[in-house]
Amino acid sequence: MATDTSAPKTTGQDSLPGDLSREELIERIIRVDHAGEYGAVRIYQGQMAVLGKSPSAATLQHMTEQEKKHLETFEKLAVERRVRPTLLTPIWHAAGFALGAGTALMGEKAAMACTQAIEEVIDEHYAEQAEKLGDDEKDLRQTIEKFRAEEVEHRDTAIAHGAEDAPGHALLTGAIKSGSRLAIWLSERI
Repeated sequence: MATDTSAPKTTGQDSLPGDLSREELIERIIRVDHAGEYGAVRIYQGQMAVLGKSPSAATLQHMTEQEKKHLETFEKLAVERRVRPTLLTPIWHAAGFALGAGTALMGEKAAMACTQAIEEVIDEHYAEQAEKLGDDEKDLRQTIEKFRAEEVEHRDTAIAHGAEDAPGHALLTGAIKSGSRLAIWLSERI
């Protein structure tokens, strides 16, 4: 018996026993994306505090402004959908700035390697979220896909600005990716 693939997909239609309900899934998506965009703004603020007068300042400022727009969008969605932010926001406030400033103190290429690492994780994360959302959440899916494209642009910009030439690139980006994945997991749940 063939299945009808033309039928609209709804969020959570393929869920199994023990999976999140549709409402829980949406709450997690909004909560973690809000936390991630908040963290991204803090990372760029940390980098700008160190590199604000460097040749890469205009690039960093552009990416910061895009992240601020992403954050504003998820702040509005959190209010509209009555989703509480992660309880870890104070930690992300300090950790984001410290990561940004710390990598910037290592040099512009290390700051760009930080951006590359984070945006690679976010690209995967947003792709997974978009896949889980059905036609009933088309607007949220389109927002995530739009932001994903901008995050990929940030990654590509970072690579073009020498991210892969940063000292200890593999070690640095590996550590940042692991930290980012842990932050995602925690922010979804806490």
